[in-house]
Amino acid sequence: MKIAVITDSSAFLPETVKVRKDLFVLDIPVYIDGQSYVEGKNLTASEFYFKMAQSKELPKTSQPSIADLEEILSNLHVQGYTHVIGLFLSSGISGFYQNIQYLKDEFDGMEVVFPDSKITSAPLGLLIENIFSWSENGVSFENILMNLNSQIEHTSAYILVDDLQHLVKGGRLSNGAAVLGNLLSIKPVLYFNEVGKIEVFEKVRTEKKAFKRLVDIIKDDTKNGHYQVIVIHGNAIDKAEMLRQLLVENGIEGTIQLATFGSVIGTHLGDHSVAVGYVPSV
Repeated sequence: MKIAVITDSSAFLPETVKVRKDLFVLDIPVYIDGQSYVEGKNLTASEFYFKMAQSKELPKTSQPSIADLEEILSNLHVQGYTHVIGLFLSSGISGFYQNIQYLKDEFDGMEVVFPDSKITSAPLGLLIENIFSWSENGVSFENILMNLNSQIEHTSAYILVDDLQHLVKGGRLSNGAAVLGNLLSIKPVLYFNEVGKIEVFEKVRTEKKAFKRLVDIIKDDTKNGHYQVIVIHGNAIDKAEMLRQLLVENGIEGTIQLATFGSVIGTHLGDHSVAVGYVPSV
């Protein structure tokens, strides 16, 4: 079995995964004041947040290129890859997943699958890391997919944002929910639901109470198993460290990593957002 993984630039990838020659990443362009940027090529995460703060309009993103995906698949076919997993940002926040399904049957002799990750950012990166780990340990392709689907079904992330308008203008949250939150000074706890859409999980007053509630939710969700837990932030390292410390103090086991929302996800969540994601161990 010769396996490759394709993802997109919304994924926060561990350093050991970034350098793999059997990983391929589709660019998701970010547009700021009419200029196109791709993180890692002509933009860093810190530069993105600076440019977003200076811009009069919210940045915009587009979908990855289907033509680029088809080209990668064609090259993999020529190079003798037998199995390919394409794991991209959730179908609940992008139409890309639905638009690429026809490509699965275009390459004879190469099995191509596109599971719906129902997530993005650092949890997506952990899922990809696990695929490579299973493959290197001799797990069959069928069992890799079983493990992956099991992890996806029990993976989620809970999010706190400073400004709900980023989600509204990006089409990821209703304007009614945003207006209610802003008027009542509510800090909604958002989450990825069972189909990978971002919804309001609970409305909490004040950020301090929202942090405490977020810790309680994660503690409850992960109490019956072993999980990889990761704190993610958008230009808010102090908040992220505080949240990580609260998780540790409340008995969340294992190493709690820190990750950054890059330009793609930062466009929709805005500056100073924080989140906690978790992926079950299999």
